[in-house]
Amino acid sequence: MEASAEDTTERATHVAVKGEAAIKQEFLTTKDKFHGFLDSEWQGSKGVKATENEALQAKKDPSVEEPESKKPKLDPEDVTKTEKLDKKRFRGQNKSRPHIKPTTYEEKRLCLSVIQNNVECKFGDKCNFYHDVADYMASKPADIGERCYLYDTFGRCEYGLACRFAKAHTTADFKTMEKADLVEACEGRTMVKNSLSKDLQYRLRKRSVTFKKSEEYLKTLSNNKDKKEQQGNGDVCAAEVSADPKEEKQHVSSEESLSTCPDIQPPVKTVGPLTDADVIKLRPCEKKKVDFRDKLYLAPLTTCGNLPFRRVCKRFGADITCGEMAMCTNLLQGHQSEWALLKRHESEDLFGVQVEGCFPDTMTRCAELINNYTDVDFVDINSGCPIDLVYKKGGGCGLMTRTRKFEQIIKGMNYVLDVPLTVKIRTGVQEKSNIAHKLIGEMKNWGVSMITLHGRSREQRYTKLADWDYISTCAKLACPVPLFGNGDILSYEDAMKARETGVSGIMIARGALIKPWIFTEIKESRHWDISSSERLDILKDFTSFGLEHWGSDTRGVEKTRNFMLEWLSFMCRYIPVGLLERVPQKINERPPYYMGRNYLESLMASQNAEDWIRISEMLLGPVPKNFNFLPKHKANSYK
Repeated sequence: MEASAEDTTERATHVAVKGEAAIKQEFLTTKDKFHGFLDSEWQGSKGVKATENEALQAKKDPSVEEPESKKPKLDPEDVTKTEKLDKKRFRGQNKSRPHIKPTTYEEKRLCLSVIQNNVECKFGDKCNFYHDVADYMASKPADIGERCYLYDTFGRCEYGLACRFAKAHTTADFKTMEKADLVEACEGRTMVKNSLSKDLQYRLRKRSVTFKKSEEYLKTLSNNKDKKEQQGNGDVCAAEVSADPKEEKQHVSSEESLSTCPDIQPPVKTVGPLTDADVIKLRPCEKKKVDFRDKLYLAPLTTCGNLPFRRVCKRFGADITCGEMAMCTNLLQGHQSEWALLKRHESEDLFGVQVEGCFPDTMTRCAELINNYTDVDFVDINSGCPIDLVYKKGGGCGLMTRTRKFEQIIKGMNYVLDVPLTVKIRTGVQEKSNIAHKLIGEMKNWGVSMITLHGRSREQRYTKLADWDYISTCAKLACPVPLFGNGDILSYEDAMKARETGVSGIMIARGALIKPWIFTEIKESRHWDISSSERLDILKDFTSFGLEHWGSDTRGVEKTRNFMLEWLSFMCRYIPVGLLERVPQKINERPPYYMGRNYLESLMASQNAEDWIRISEMLLGPVPKNFNFLPKHKANSYK
């Protein structure tokens, strides 16, 4: 009796720990019992003790192990130097994590000429890939499943024999089957837009793409600079003055008019008759309009905010989606990997792209490139990125302190774009020095169509809660320009409180990674006690979308797995509603060790990377022998 009383007291004190979520006592457990249960159940479900692969994983790398439980925050006087050092060690990114190329998992691939119905290989005898189908099938890893998502959805699988679900659409004599009715139904349908064509990539690399509007705007900047230098030098030498004063006067006045109003296009030298397109530019009021108000905006999320994840969020009710942050210089150089961030699925009805840069010339040219060669509803400038790589070059948060350059970038991009231009900012750079309210008044005059404010400074990162009082103040200053608030929204109650601050809409970032069904919760004003099987179905959808996007061959499967694991490093933070002592869960509260209502719910609660890999194996088969994974972001970065 005394032992049970002590156990109850221990659990009660455990719940009261600062920074931990309050979970019902009957579900609480210890670290050893939690992992012991998961390991025994996993081995039991496989019907064997441990495979050779698991035996290798048993030799744990300390960098992959789950960190200890979060300790309560001490007073500043009690914090020692050693504790401070340890605290720093577990923050930020895993910068030294291993980088494994997708080609590592497949030593030799089947030649594309064989996949494309025995087309003649242009490399001939020098080709390094398999041409003999029997040899390839003998060395190919075992198929993952009986059904191929691509074959069932589109009637044919473009990966043919290389597909890891090939038995679903391959005959005994290694011929690929097709469903004629589905193929015909999908013919002419463009599922994904904004792909980089080989021709455009070649021209970008050879720098033969012309940027007419950008050059016009940049010319006005250089003219203004020359003019200021002349004024600074005082008297101008009389020899430099034009012999014809009327001509000089006319030249200066034209420059002044162009510099004061960059929306006016200078006279165009043409051959033949003039058309409206030659001399008339769209006025701001004639540009494409987007109604941003009262929308739910899925934030542009680096790595995790990929196209398959955005499709999952669209199913749950996200109104606005945006591609991952793309570097403008890489886009201008035709990098395939950077252009992949601009891809848009047909389900994304209100879609934008986010670009990062620090100079007016590259950002203006990049905006014109996007305007001419992609299909987007808006373009967003990232002036809130806190990472050192971007900030130290003057981009991201650095733009907030370089107001002159920031103004030139916004005006230049507005000049070349036919779609709205939006900006994402933070409260400031330093923790106790907010500067966003000063910028917002200026940005209204620069022509921004919408502003998103993340309620933290660069220095804060995620150490403190977002300042929604400050967001409310800025929302009033921004009127009539819509201002979206961002930070710490994990439930519909958080969203309702955010809307009361007077913002035009809400941007959701980590909340969507932890629980993508948050959009449904907000729209239906309810707490959804989603089951573990429903959550697994969400991951199944992501798997199908990933195989469609990245491919169903070995490379595509492992790429899908890696992105799923990155997402699971956030998703494991979710605590089911039925287990909570107090609803809703707060984003800054970490879960203690708890047992779920079934094995799958417990497995999904694990913050150990090995357990995330087990979940991926349920959907994508066993991992390769040389597989290794470490999260990009230390989602469990606490000690």
